[in-house]
Amino acid sequence: MNTLRNQTMLVQLAQYSRLSTDFLVRSLRGFLWPTVDLVIRLWLAKIFVVFGILELTGSQTAFGLAAYVHAIKFLSPLTAADIGTSIEVLGPLFLALGFMTRYAAVALTVLSLVIRLGGEPFDSQLFWVALFGWYVVMGAGPISIDRLLRRGLANSALPAVPRIVRASEWTRVYLGPIYVSALRIWIGLALIAGDSLAPMWTLSKSVSMSSWLPLDVAARVSGSFGLFLGIFLSLGLGTRYVAVAIILALFADAMTDPRMTDAVYLLMICWIFILYGGGALSVDRLIATLLTKYFPQFDARDPRQLEGLPRVVIVGAGFGGIACAASLRRVSVTVTLIDQANYHLFQPLLYQVATAGLSPGDIASPVRPLFRNDFGTRVLLGTVTGVDTRRQVVMIGEQDIAYDFLVVATGATHSYFGREEWAPYAPGLKRIEDAIEIRRRILTAFEHAEATTDVAKRTSLLTFLIVGGGPTGVELAGAIAELARFGMDKEFRTFDPADARVILVQAAPRLLPTFPEHLALIAQRSLEKLGVSVLLGSRVEDIDALGVVVSGNKIRANTVLWAAGVTASPAAQWLKADCDKAGRIRVGEDLGVPGVSNVFAIGDTALSSGWHGQPVPGLAAAAKQAGNYVAGQIRKRVEGRTPRPAFKYHHRGSLATIGRKAAVADFGFVRLWGEPAWWLWGIRSRKLFGRSEEPHGNAHQLVLGLSDLWCRRSVDYWC
Repeated sequence: MNTLRNQTMLVQLAQYSRLSTDFLVRSLRGFLWPTVDLVIRLWLAKIFVVFGILELTGSQTAFGLAAYVHAIKFLSPLTAADIGTSIEVLGPLFLALGFMTRYAAVALTVLSLVIRLGGEPFDSQLFWVALFGWYVVMGAGPISIDRLLRRGLANSALPAVPRIVRASEWTRVYLGPIYVSALRIWIGLALIAGDSLAPMWTLSKSVSMSSWLPLDVAARVSGSFGLFLGIFLSLGLGTRYVAVAIILALFADAMTDPRMTDAVYLLMICWIFILYGGGALSVDRLIATLLTKYFPQFDARDPRQLEGLPRVVIVGAGFGGIACAASLRRVSVTVTLIDQANYHLFQPLLYQVATAGLSPGDIASPVRPLFRNDFGTRVLLGTVTGVDTRRQVVMIGEQDIAYDFLVVATGATHSYFGREEWAPYAPGLKRIEDAIEIRRRILTAFEHAEATTDVAKRTSLLTFLIVGGGPTGVELAGAIAELARFGMDKEFRTFDPADARVILVQAAPRLLPTFPEHLALIAQRSLEKLGVSVLLGSRVEDIDALGVVVSGNKIRANTVLWAAGVTASPAAQWLKADCDKAGRIRVGEDLGVPGVSNVFAIGDTALSSGWHGQPVPGLAAAAKQAGNYVAGQIRKRVEGRTPRPAFKYHHRGSLATIGRKAAVADFGFVRLWGEPAWWLWGIRSRKLFGRSEEPHGNAHQLVLGLSDLWCRRSVDYWC
């Protein structure tokens, strides 16, 4: 029994070690490799572009080098000089931009070999060949034009281009690990031969190996330590740890000899080993293959690994559900994430889709790629119809999904306060479909206004009424006013779009009730400056196809939008749980549903008093904090440890935009408005979703596109 228990503990320890290493490597590749790759490319480009500029300014020097030092038998000195100078000028430029990187690297590799064979040999020349060869095989990293264009070119109709892209991908996937192995063996032999105690030194000289090994740099990791590292590196045993040891040895050597040397290139290659391992031909790979073959329990993707693990079902792939699933990726559980859509929606920017500022794809991100590396996480597309807490199953139509822990994060929808007949005339804004429908109504109203000659009908078509003065209503009103005044300037002939009337109706005595009063007043003044009519203390009494009755007055409006209230999903009915008037489940201090074991509710579905005794607001930040908290609670229970303290929401601030370069922000200790708040809102939204929100073009488009690619690459690894 003790032997079996020890074997089980050993297997679990090995599994944890492997999962931790894999997670660390993925994280480093996602966040560190884009920067390392860019630094290597810029470093190499700087060296060669300097050579090119010197040769351009001194043509006799280039000719002399081509004729006597770097002579090529089948080329005339003049032709060789022109080709060499062209490569040294254009190659580094393409390399730095990451544009046609492989082809530039091929030319620079050939040039490096010519320099190596025709002049005084230096270790730097060998490293140039090695690093340029890396880019020939692997291509540029995430921050590059090649990576930005890859997907489009792969689906291009241009002749042979898709095949070239697929061939490049095949080279990277299949030849990349082999090239990493070759680099590793090369550096390992240099470390062995660089040790004065190693008998291989004489052998390497006798077969002229020394001229193709960077012995000067290897000598900086000298003595028995260098020999030890060289042997392990040549075998590919513990490659990542050996690479870290080489880096530390080089830093220690730099403390005694701080001169800039070619050791910087060895540092670059060591980072490649850390991020990509020992390659295909290594003891590390052999050990991993044998363990997977003879001990399947070591394989993180073996289905048997999931047998017997606690089952966590998360209903809803919003901010809370995604955060909870992501926090559980390193917990010994299986996770099933269920949602009606196969994408995660960034709801704070829905109003921009509704007002034609963004396309739907700009605020919706597929869910599956977020968990592609998490074998224990399953994503299901479906509509939950109920929950049987006695049998502990979630029902999706006729299918039952069993759970040990259930997390309900189903969000909220529109609330018409019992007047559901208003819904066809006043759509709300909670889904992509809602935003597309609202955009259709707004743009169609302008088109019909252009076609009609009836003044009264045109006035009704150009009247846009928004019900509700919260953040969504304020943002919608400001965006529609800006669209009419600036976005459609000079596009119509029979009327001026700036004459459109935007009305914001609020039953409360002021806008933005959750914001400080003076910020609400600033928001109101900003809207009025845009031409929005703000009606405070006004109640909507009826809505029909002709318009809205507001406090006894009929306002003829062709487009009416609802932003006045929300109601929670029917989760409370599924669980037969206590709820408030809005349908939110009253949860306990640990966000658990009272009377039901191992069931939690988060986000807009839950009513929690975790904000200093006050209800937690329905914000994205609150849902994410709740998701992370519940994941921690589940982990504590699975591991049999003491539960976490009661949930406490930490307010990060509130932001609302009021059109172009106008917003209000409340962070408690600091309050902003106007342009500073608008810029802060833009930065925060981009940080949360990795997207830009303003249209841009040319060079600006390229810069934001590259940074956007970097952000999404990082999200793929971390989320």
